[in-house]
Amino acid sequence: MPSKKVSKVTKVVAKSKTVKKETVVAKSSLKKSDEAISKRNVQKKEILRPSNKLRTQNDKGMKGLSAAVYDIAGKSQGTISLPADMFGQTVNKNLLAQAMRVYFANQSTHTASTKTRAEVRGGGRKPWKQKGTGNARAGSKRSPLWVGGGISLGPRFRDVKLDLPKKMKKKALMSALSLKQNMGQIKVITNLEAQSPKTKIIANLLTKLDTKGKTLLVTAKPNENIKLASRNIPKVTVDSFINLNAYEVMKPEQILFSKEVFK
Repeated sequence: MPSKKVSKVTKVVAKSKTVKKETVVAKSSLKKSDEAISKRNVQKKEILRPSNKLRTQNDKGMKGLSAAVYDIAGKSQGTISLPADMFGQTVNKNLLAQAMRVYFANQSTHTASTKTRAEVRGGGRKPWKQKGTGNARAGSKRSPLWVGGGISLGPRFRDVKLDLPKKMKKKALMSALSLKQNMGQIKVITNLEAQSPKTKIIANLLTKLDTKGKTLLVTAKPNENIKLASRNIPKVTVDSFINLNAYEVMKPEQILFSKEVFK
């Protein structure tokens, strides 16, 4: 009899030890899961708050906003200070995304148009009688099921145009210029607008500067010579500073400003 009691006591003690071990393991696993969740939350916050990094970059740039200056032969001529009200603003990514959406929406024309069965010519007479022919019932040869009939749920012409207020357009442009300056994609060229319309001059400049991808040449005023000199070079566009918008600034990988722009 006493041996049975001892065995029962040992079983109870063993069960209590296993329960304690399980609770300790469960607590440790909960702690690990909580730590993992907190790390994920921190990473999400860092991803969702890129504006803080851009603000720090902008604060650094506000103290010394500058861009490299090159001559038309591609030789370095030092640096130039950039105006802070254009190239040193905080980047508003939400506004930039909204501006891109407006420009993309206005590029699509939506000119495709199809005719419904009410607009297709003909089909006034019933093709055959309702019963007795063995064919399926048909009321018009202009049904969407027939060849030459109308189109059901086809595209229709839509005049879709979106617009941004002037102040939002201006802020989006300043955000785009500031972002390009933070990324180091802005360079200044001297004596760019005084060149003759020769493709060789612009091509040599681009090779010396090692520009790859889409490139935008910005002039102070519309310059026909620069357009003629660069129209045969792929991925190179020319625009005047007055006509710039956020979409034109964000599209290229490198922006070459004429020095006359900053005068």
